[in-house]
Amino acid sequence: MTAKNQHVVPRGGRWAVRKAGAERVTRHFDTQHEAIKAARGLARNQGGEVFIHGRDGRIRERDSYGNDPFPPRG
Repeated sequence: MTAKNQHVVPRGGRWAVRKAGAERVTRHFDTQHEAIKAARGLARNQGGEVFIHGRDGRIRERDSYGNDPFPPRG
């Protein structure tokens, strides 16, 4: 996991974007949709991945915007 990766995580009834390995969050948002949008922008700019966590804290979705080791064919 690199510092380019962004995590969308629940925080105190709101949603936050946190850089991989960081203790503090980058930003807080009222909705998960807003947090995902911001995390995707950061990941695109940095060539990383977005890990979207559910309310239970478990990863439910993952998007790659960098050097994907297994890109789809065709």
